[in-house]
Amino acid sequence: MFNIQEINSLDIPALEVYSKIPERQLLTINEPAPGIFIAESMKVLERALDAGYEPISMLVCDSNLEELTDGNSDLSVKLLEAAKKLTDSLPVYVADEKTLDLLTGYHLTGGCLCAMKRKQMPAPGDILKDARRIVILENVMNPTNVGAIFRSAAALSMDAVLLTHSCADPLYRRCIRVSMGNVFLIPWTFIDSKNMYWPGQGMEYLHSLGYKTAAMALRKESVYIDDDSLKKEEKLALIMGSEGDGLLSETIDKSDHVVKIPMAPGVDSLNVAAASALAFWEISKRPSP
Repeated sequence: MFNIQEINSLDIPALEVYSKIPERQLLTINEPAPGIFIAESMKVLERALDAGYEPISMLVCDSNLEELTDGNSDLSVKLLEAAKKLTDSLPVYVADEKTLDLLTGYHLTGGCLCAMKRKQMPAPGDILKDARRIVILENVMNPTNVGAIFRSAAALSMDAVLLTHSCADPLYRRCIRVSMGNVFLIPWTFIDSKNMYWPGQGMEYLHSLGYKTAAMALRKESVYIDDDSLKKEEKLALIMGSEGDGLLSETIDKSDHVVKIPMAPGVDSLNVAAASALAFWEISKRPSP
C-alpha cells in the first residue's frame, strides 16, 4: 500500500511539487481538471482525508514515519484506506529533518507534507441551500488572514464562505495550515466567475436567495456589529474586504447594512482576521430556527 523511499538526492523529479513548482502552478497543473494542493502537518492531513481528498504522494520526516504508516493510529488507518483506492501504491518519500528543510526551503510543521488532488469547485447555490449566516471575502489576498478567517468561521458557526477570485486560495499550503485544516470543515467556493461578476451580479444573486448583505466598513451610516437589525435578519451575508483598501465602494453602496466594530478612541480598525472573529461571534448569536 505504501511505497516507502528514502531520499538520496534533492533532484528527484517526483519531489518537484514540494520544492520547485509554485502553488499557483499546482492549482492549474491538470487543467481543465482540478489541480493539486499541499497539505502540511498530520492534523491537516487527517482532516483532508476525512473530507474525501485523495493523496498523490507524501514527504515525511523519518521521526514521523512509523506513526503515519504502522496502522496503529487513526491517521495511519485512514491513510491505508486511501492508499487502497489508488491504482498504484502511495509513494512516501522519507528523509531527516535537515534534508527536508533543504528540499522545501522551510521547516515542516508536523513532520509531513502530502500532495493531494483538488476537487471540482461547487457552485455557490450548492453550498447555500441551508446556509443562514455566511461570509463573503472580497480581495483578501494574505494567505495567513484567509486561513485565520476560515478557522474563526468554522469555530463560530458560520455556515459557508464565499470568496472573490482575487483572494488567496484557501487550499494554498499556508492558508490550510493557519486554518488548522478547517478549510475542510466549512463549505466554501468562489462567488465570481465568467457568468457572474462581483459585486454587481453577485450581490443581486445573494438578494435573490433571500440574503441581506452587511458590509464591514467605516462610514457615517455604519451601525455597530451588535445592532439588533442584524440579529433579526433571517439570512445574512457579512462582507469583509482587503487588509489595505477595504471594500469596494460599489460593494458598500449596494449593501443592505454597513457595520463596524466599536473601537477605542484613536484606533480606526482591526486586522481583517481579528475583526472576523469578533463579527462572527456577534452575528452567530441568533435565535434557533
